[in-house]
Amino acid sequence: MRKRIGALRSGAASLLSPTGLRGAALEVGWVAAHAALYPLGLVAERARHTGGAGPDRRDLAGLTPVQRGLFIGNIEAAGTPILLVHGMVDNRSIFTLLRRGLRRRGFHRVLTLNYSPLTRDVRLAATALAIRVELLCEETGFERIHLVGHSMGGLIARYYVQRLGGDSRVHTLVTLGTPHSGTRAAALIPHSLARQLRPGSDLMRELAEPAPGCRTRMLSVWSDLDQLVVPRSNARVEHPDLDARNLLLRGVGHMSLPIHRRAVHEIGLILAHLDPAGDTLTARVTSIGSSGWEERDRSRASAGSHQISRSAQPD
Repeated sequence: MRKRIGALRSGAASLLSPTGLRGAALEVGWVAAHAALYPLGLVAERARHTGGAGPDRRDLAGLTPVQRGLFIGNIEAAGTPILLVHGMVDNRSIFTLLRRGLRRRGFHRVLTLNYSPLTRDVRLAATALAIRVELLCEETGFERIHLVGHSMGGLIARYYVQRLGGDSRVHTLVTLGTPHSGTRAAALIPHSLARQLRPGSDLMRELAEPAPGCRTRMLSVWSDLDQLVVPRSNARVEHPDLDARNLLLRGVGHMSLPIHRRAVHEIGLILAHLDPAGDTLTARVTSIGSSGWEERDRSRASAGSHQISRSAQPD
């Protein structure tokens, strides 16, 4: 009881802070805009030819300075396909601004996946994702891609990576507001899919099983104002076998995570620096496996911008 009361007080404090109020206003505005865009997202993305002078271009004509910087600095990172996976009862329109932001940063293969809103099982959705990834690798000639999943889309992507051997195809997985340890809010939805999203479900127990040798690096972006992941700390990846870090954004609602400028920046940053082992290559960028994340966490926390944490803390 005390823990619940403490969580309520913490949630109220987050909402009523200046950052929380700005985040709430952004959430309301984006939900309204997303509702208008939703019908457009029902149409599946048209397949694009990946050869020729399109995505495989080697000239700098027409590129912005930012795009040229990525193109010159790491042409492989600029061309590696990025597949965006939406959440429950949503569609690709949730990624309208994120997709645009990534392309402006020089990533020219940013694609979306629509799965059926009638999906009843995360495992089946992950199997369909595996098929789509194989086709994407065949179409582009890349052996590995990146995945970005919002809400349940991140859970589908994680299941594919962790349980279906997808780590051989996925270099980096970024999740946004994903209930990695389940959410109590799912108890309010009388649906078989929602039951899988509850804490302690068979799906959650399966994802908690050992995953030795999983090669995909992971970034979980979560918020202290997420109204759909309860408790909010359940949006962190807490698994000893996974190469993951957790990024806390303060004052950002669940639906706003894919459009928040800090989230877009961090996604672009992690996808811009890669090598076959999943380490960063650029000077002054900390390796994802080093203890430097803790030092960066302390410095950023003291600055009050946001927090990066590997270990669980009270919600």
